[in-house]
Parts: sequence; structure tokens; C-alpha cells
Amino acid sequence: MKYYLTFVLFFLLSFQLNAQILTTDEEKLISFINQQIPQNLKLLKELVNINSGTLNTVGVRKVGEILKHEFDKIEFSTNWITFPDSLKRAGHLVAYRKGKKGKKLFLIGHLDTVFELDTPANPYTILNDSTVTGQGVLDMKGGDVIILAALQAINHFGWLKEATITAYFTGDEEKPGQPSDITRADFIERAKSHDIALAFEGGPLNKAVIGRRGFSSWKLNVYGNQAHSSVIFSKSAGYGSIYESARILDSFRVSLSNEKFLTFNPGLIAGGTTLKETQEDIKVSGKNNIIASKTIVTGDLRFLTEKQMETAKVKMEKIVTINNLPGSKAEITFNDLTPSMEPTEGNQKLLDLFNKVSLDMKIGEIEAFDPGQRGAGDISFVAKYLDCLDGIGANGSGAHAPGETMNLKDFTLSIQRAAIFIYRLINE
Repeated sequence: MKYYLTFVLFFLLSFQLNAQILTTDEEKLISFINQQIPQNLKLLKELVNINSGTLNTVGVRKVGEILKHEFDKIEFSTNWITFPDSLKRAGHLVAYRKGKKGKKLFLIGHLDTVFELDTPANPYTILNDSTVTGQGVLDMKGGDVIILAALQAINHFGWLKEATITAYFTGDEEKPGQPSDITRADFIERAKSHDIALAFEGGPLNKAVIGRRGFSSWKLNVYGNQAHSSVIFSKSAGYGSIYESARILDSFRVSLSNEKFLTFNPGLIAGGTTLKETQEDIKVSGKNNIIASKTIVTGDLRFLTEKQMETAKVKMEKIVTINNLPGSKAEITFNDLTPSMEPTEGNQKLLDLFNKVSLDMKIGEIEAFDPGQRGAGDISFVAKYLDCLDGIGANGSGAHAPGETMNLKDFTLSIQRAAIFIYRLINE
């Protein structure tokens, strides 16, 4: 019995010593954030009720100006990154301060949404005690307010004075301006002077992102011999461009569709005798009794690593140029738009630190989000330079769809967790 009691006491003491608890300062952050929730929700409502579809540059800029004013209040330096009018993009908002203590943090949000001016209105509306709807409330105005609210809380106690933090809000995340070497040049250059990038895109409360797939587009041009349909398959006429397009697309499917994290979707196909292309569409004409002389297919390519992308391109090019059907030829071109965010050891360590905060707060364990379920994002442009973590913004459902929602209760927890996470990183 004596041995048993000694063992139990030892176990309880060990558990107590290893228990994950919050510090007094961290408890102060939580208390302050709880007091500020009403004004944070007021700000969120104001932002959501401004249409900021990517191409509505006036609306994007208006959202940015409101956030700029809030960052000015907590003594961040702010400025706009602008582009030539020809790019038809509002630019980016940058808020920053420099110090000499802890990890240098690069926090990422975006001002735009997928809901353009011609989209039916969906104003900020509280549906019940735990759910609010509105355009961009989840993706990602909720995340933008989480960034600001977390920094406001830390600043309230004077704990940002020695920190180096840049909060970077892009104005065209949903439809990036091209070329990206212009629209993301400042974004990438600023990020390089930091240690860690944190992106506040939405996601479940118990998951975070250590890997995101990249995005490339491709265009397939296929040519055949125009002739009367009665002679198709003959030696003189061949098989035409549409049959060759079908061969190529099905060969893509057979050769590459089983590779994990790799997808390639033909989103548009047009074939006939006359094709006229614009930036928005392809107009095609032809007749059933004429062999189609040209076919165009456009699509996307998504990948988890740069090596996976390059390997896929080589395979696709080989399929396109070798073993063409008689009387046809084809060519394929690629346009790389967003790089991938490869899962790395550094990213995993960040997830471990974030998980500890979550456990300390008794929110629960955080798992890595399946990279195959995440599309391209701004953080991918800097992923090869910094340790990165994404998907730590608002929790909700229906992103990019009418009736997009955000969880109000999780919103408070997300602000608290972000504040404690940032506080720990800048004090390392």
C-alpha cells in the first residue's frame, strides 16, 4: 500500500509539472480579447458589407483603408503597394514595425473576395448565436480581423515594442494580377527578411496547413487536315484534330491520374474549322461533314512539389508530341501561376508549436490539413524562403459560395490562439 501511494503521488506530481498551462501574461491576453469581441465584430461587419471583389478596385481599396487606419492606431507603419492601371488591381496594404527581439513574423491576409459587383448581395447577418453569414466573412475578412485583433491585444500591454512583424494584405489573392513577378515582387522581397510566415486563410479549428498545392495552367493546340468527313481515317485525310485531342486527354488520364496530390483538369475544349480566341473565351465554327482542323483545350495542373510539377510536364509533353494519330500534330504550353508550399520539417515544427498553444488553451489537438484538399494561396510564393503555417484564420463553411458562413464562437478562440502564438514567437 505504501509503495502504491508513493507511486500515485509521484505520478500526480509529474503530471502537474508537465501540465500545459497558460502564463499570467497569456491569461491577460485572453481576458482583453474577450472584452474587445464586440468591437471586433463591429469592424468585421463593416468590412463584410463592402463589396471587395478582386476586380472592384475601389471596394478593395476601401477595405484596405479601414484596416490601415486600425494599424495606424497601434503604431504600425503602413503603405500601399500600387500597380499600373493596365493590371486592373487595387494593390496591397502593408503594415509593419521593426524591433530586435524574437522571431520576425510575416502575417498574410487578403482584402479581396470572389464576389464581384454583379454578385447578388449577401450582407453581414447573424443567423444564430454561433453563425454569421456575409460575402467574404470566412474567406477571408474574418482572418484579416483575427490578425488585427491579436496584434491589438499584444500591443495593449506594450509587448510589441521590440517585435519585428509585417502584416501583408494582398488585394488580388482570389484572381492574381499577371505577371506575378510584378504583382508579388514586393510581397516576396519583404518576406525574405523574416523568419516565419503565418497565413490566416480559413480552416477548421483543429487543423492547420503545412502544405498547399501549386497551380499552373496549360494550353493544348491540336491540328488536323481539313477535308470532307467521308474520307476521315484515310491515309490522305487522317483522323482530324478532335480525335487526336481525345487521344491526348485520355492518355493524360491513364498515365497520370493515379499520382497522389497531382490533378490536371481540362476546363475548356473547342474544336472545328475556325476558332477565334479572346482572353475570356473561344468562338468556334464548323460542320458535321467537315473534318475539324483545329482543337484547343485549356486546363489547370495542381501539384504538391516543384519536382512533381516538372515530372508531370515532361510526361504530358511526351504524350502530346509522340505517337500522334495519322494526319495530326499537337503542342502544349504551360503558364506557372502559383508555386507550391511543400511540407517541410520547419513547417511541421511550427505546427507543433501551434498545437502546444491549442493544448495549453484546452481547445484540442491540431492536425495537418490534407494538402490535396487545399488550393493555391499567397503563402506559397514565399514558402521556399520561410517556415510557413496556413489555415489558422476563421472557421466556417461555404467559402466562395453564396451564403458563406463563419463560426462566431470559434472566431473568439481563433483570436486568442493567434495572439498567444504570436506572443510566444516574438519572445523566443
